[in-house]
Amino acid sequence: MGRHSLPDRPGRRTTAPRPRTRRRKVAIAAVLVLSVAAGTVAAIEGGLLSFRPTCQDSAVRLRVAAAPDIAPALKSAADYVHAKDVTSDGHCMDIEVTAQETYEIVDALRSKDTSGTDFEIWVPDSSLWVDQITADTKATLVTQSGFVASSPVGIAMVPSAAKTLGWPEKTYTWTELTGAALQDDSLRLGAGDPARSATGLLALTRLTSAAGQTTDGGTQAAALAQALSQRTAESDSQLLETLPRDLSGTEQGNPKRNQALILSEQAAFAYNTEADGGDDLQLFYPEDGSPHLDYPFTLVDETRLTTDESRAALRFMTLLGEPEGRRILEKHGFRTDDDETPDALVTRAGGRAPQPYAETAAQPASAREVQEALGMWTITVQSARLTTVVDASASMANPVPGTDRSRMDVTKASLLQALATFSPEDEIGLWEFSTKLDGERDYRVLVPTERLGDRAGDGTQRARLSAAFSDLEPVPDGSTGLYDTTLAAYKEAIASYGKGKFNALVILTDGVNEDPGSISRSELISELQRLTDPERPVPLIAIAVGPDADKDEADQIAKATGGSGHLVTDPSEIHSVILKAIVLAGSRS
Repeated sequence: MGRHSLPDRPGRRTTAPRPRTRRRKVAIAAVLVLSVAAGTVAAIEGGLLSFRPTCQDSAVRLRVAAAPDIAPALKSAADYVHAKDVTSDGHCMDIEVTAQETYEIVDALRSKDTSGTDFEIWVPDSSLWVDQITADTKATLVTQSGFVASSPVGIAMVPSAAKTLGWPEKTYTWTELTGAALQDDSLRLGAGDPARSATGLLALTRLTSAAGQTTDGGTQAAALAQALSQRTAESDSQLLETLPRDLSGTEQGNPKRNQALILSEQAAFAYNTEADGGDDLQLFYPEDGSPHLDYPFTLVDETRLTTDESRAALRFMTLLGEPEGRRILEKHGFRTDDDETPDALVTRAGGRAPQPYAETAAQPASAREVQEALGMWTITVQSARLTTVVDASASMANPVPGTDRSRMDVTKASLLQALATFSPEDEIGLWEFSTKLDGERDYRVLVPTERLGDRAGDGTQRARLSAAFSDLEPVPDGSTGLYDTTLAAYKEAIASYGKGKFNALVILTDGVNEDPGSISRSELISELQRLTDPERPVPLIAIAVGPDADKDEADQIAKATGGSGHLVTDPSEIHSVILKAIVLAGSRS
């Protein structure tokens, strides 16, 4: 659809669009390209606004699905549209706003369930979710058209807990603040499930990125995630219900009650607005930057929208960036301008100087950082059973362009990095393969797949694996015995399936099958399909490494098991690709 002229703007001035930057105004863009692919979501409850008879016949009806925290503000804006007869090209606008958890809408858009396409506008709490949908080629396509508001993420505490950490005078970095909370059992830090909560995911990504800059950062991040996973809630609204219900000693000391929460400023604002006053939350703003929820205004399935509907959606979006729209949003605890921080809003949310509440938002995390954080979280909350099968053919001795290291050297370093993210409860094993590596077999089991925390001789399974990864070397004159190895490893993974765990087989190869006596590709795929059991899923994660690898072949083989194929031009990316593949496989299971 082409660029639209701006609908009616009776006496209102709107802000012009600008790119997302650290100092971006979050007022809505005035002129934007509106184009969105088909999308669906389950039907959600909510009543249509009533209109006078003069408006009913010509009213343009729009349905808005919004994150629960911003839905009340959008409903107030819809009420304003009705009360003031705000029009689009002379048409009244009949706007229905309903609240639904964002993760439920994300699941529906990924499934392309066309039975519930009953809204045209989607306002999740974070563009993280829009990014996930647009990155999934199998999901409904959506278009992000602007941003409604923002809210920084920090750590809110009940007064007694905040006092022990020196609020408001003492400031902390993210790692210092969460570390202090997790070390003190009386604080009991809760968070939204990062797989379903944007506040939880933004905080986790910030924490893992910070931890990654320290020695043993991967291990520290995994330990932090493990601790947080013990006190998570599916949604932010459920998370707030874990706070003490009153100021009594019984409630404050209840081990099931959290004393601190990873929370948005707006959520703390709303909680304190409804609280009696004595138990208001007090908010720490980490000094190394708070990530922000940014509430993207997103259109769904524009192909079925009329021109009037598209222009009315644009009109509603621009209204939210005008003075009255911004007033409504700020009244509900949202920021509407990154250059101006309303002190009254911060105070109601539990913030106070010298907490750095007016500091510029932290730089948005990269897609890779978010994916790695999610992958690490998936591994943490559900113990994994993974067998890693590494190509040891002679070509693995080839140098990585731009470095003085071989493909094998870089692969080993990346595997050791990945190993650090797994917990003692995870089960990891290692095979290597080439041609005729063990008699007539193209593969050899170096470390059986066992629990990392188990003792193995003088050390643990983790130590044994670390040594085995470090000792991997290319086999001189060895070729790639891919097909027979893949089948043998998959049979073993199926036979040793770990119930209640995330089971997967990871195969890394830098070339195509070079064993003339092996089964064919079609035979391998047919056999894998036969072995696959939906009740005992073991997705194959096939990683093609380097310029000689065949990504299409890796993808075909992996998809026969419900897994995925990936091309890695730089072996140092193997760590992040494994985590990404785990998240992808977990979302399909």
